[in-house]
Amino acid sequence: MIDARAARNEPDEFRRKLARKGAAKAFDAWLAADEQWRALVPRVDDLRAATKLKGKPTPEQLEALRTVKEELQVAEEELATAERERDAALALVPNPPDDTAPDGDTDEDAVEISRWGEPPDLPDPKEHTEIGRFDIERAVRLSGSRFGYLIGDTALLALALYRFALDRAAVHGHVPMLPPVLVREEAMYGTGFFPTDRSNIYAVESDDLYLTGTSEVALAGLLMTEVLDELPLRYSAFSTNFRREAGAAGKDTRGMFRVHQFNKVELFTYCDPGASGDEHERLLGIEEEILQALGIPYRVVNVAAG
Repeated sequence: MIDARAARNEPDEFRRKLARKGAAKAFDAWLAADEQWRALVPRVDDLRAATKLKGKPTPEQLEALRTVKEELQVAEEELATAERERDAALALVPNPPDDTAPDGDTDEDAVEISRWGEPPDLPDPKEHTEIGRFDIERAVRLSGSRFGYLIGDTALLALALYRFALDRAAVHGHVPMLPPVLVREEAMYGTGFFPTDRSNIYAVESDDLYLTGTSEVALAGLLMTEVLDELPLRYSAFSTNFRREAGAAGKDTRGMFRVHQFNKVELFTYCDPGASGDEHERLLGIEEEILQALGIPYRVVNVAAG
């Protein structure tokens, strides 16, 4: 979520950056809603002050007070409506992209920064579905499409990799955690998954809870409403994650790709905004260390702003 005060003070700069994400119109809509809300606040404050009479009121003052209270009720309703519209507009505004991110909105627009190793030249390459024990057919009978059973050595390998990643992160000061995977709506809004990604989130409507698609939501919510005296604070988490993958029909649907349920390890840091660039590089270093230790070739790319 953007810093509303900074956005009010530097609207042109925010608009320029957000235009690279295709979000300039959303930003202007929020600015207009915010201006309308702020224009109503002084009137409501004045009317509230006018209801506080000193001493014993006269009949004339009581009559005037009734009129003021009626006006205040209308004004407060208008203010509440304006506040809801402002908050709804703000929820549609993403964070501005970093200036170093290249322009564009596709994978092809990403810029390669570095690479390590080269993919092996296999004489008879096979799909992962041909070599791993990932049973899709039986899972379909149980849960429908886009689910699977990890079986035998494949399951043990997956668990070993999760533990390996958590251990490496712990060496670098990240506290390991097994977080909740069901969260309240405010946590989804606070991490930016609502409203834009709502169609991909599973809802438990009877309890007003949502299954998370990443432990980032629970990690960000861990210290919400608290005042942090010391930074940085670093965590890692293993969790099962869930995504509806709405609209993904026909895209990378073989095997383990784009499934509705998957596990992963997340790295997370609370830090001062001014230190976020250095912290990002630090997290990248941990990820590279893990991949190099496993001998897995990889590329580091700067993802496009859009």
